[in-house]
Amino acid sequence: MRNKYPIYIPSKGRPESRLTMLMFDRYGLDYFVVIEDQEYDDYAKVIDEQKLIVLPFRDKGLTQTRNWIWDYAENSGVEKFWTFDDNISDIYMLHNNLNIKMDTGIAVPIIEKFADRYENVSIAGMNYYMFTPRRAKKPPYTVNTRVYSNMLLNTKDKNPDGTPFRNQLFYNDDTDLNIRVLKKGSCTIQFNIFNILKATTMTVKGGLTESYNEHGRKRNSQMLVDAHPDVAELVWKYGRWHHSVNYRAFKKNRLIKKPNLNIPQGVNNYGLVLKNKKT
Repeated sequence: MRNKYPIYIPSKGRPESRLTMLMFDRYGLDYFVVIEDQEYDDYAKVIDEQKLIVLPFRDKGLTQTRNWIWDYAENSGVEKFWTFDDNISDIYMLHNNLNIKMDTGIAVPIIEKFADRYENVSIAGMNYYMFTPRRAKKPPYTVNTRVYSNMLLNTKDKNPDGTPFRNQLFYNDDTDLNIRVLKKGSCTIQFNIFNILKATTMTVKGGLTESYNEHGRKRNSQMLVDAHPDVAELVWKYGRWHHSVNYRAFKKNRLIKKPNLNIPQGVNNYGLVLKNKKT
């Protein structure tokens, strides 16, 4: 199975690592890489040119790039689209409380099919590998919490005033977007059964790495707190500043199934088979 909705990967300064692109090549999923024109030649050396989309601007940050992708997807006529960060190396499946590396990208179309059952899911995606540790007891998915780095978005999603949803903050724009759609009363779905292995911040050159020094971390988190003081606060944890969001405030948001929905009875494993592999 291939992805139903287009996948866009904004990337800057990472033609050599291109972790997410290599992952999707292994999985056989379709994707596009969104880059700035000055880096076209570098990316074209290692990625099929048909997969490259060039931005009409440069050096304006990830938020504006994500919004341009949103406009691009909407103008292409698709109902939904994915954005994936460019530093994700693998997808894992949580099975019997163990995280198992997958040799298939089936998780992407499975998530698409599940999210398509509901009329009020604004964002869906996978949890981080680090937040589903070995022996962790996690439900298959969690509703109304943050979804980062891999986001299935609806091109037609609207604010309460009828204006289109877009990213706003220069930093932590993904967290801000999650909070705003939840405040509207929509839902998010974070999948634990499938989770992504993403390179730790500042370990891969390129992107916004240079902005995440200690001063930058506090500034970036404070920006989110200022935008949502009712649910976010600035905290000191693990030797550095973080933002902390109270997602319990949105526990009353309920998934609404689409009318006349027909969900087949029984378990569908989508052809997944667990095998022992010799290294």
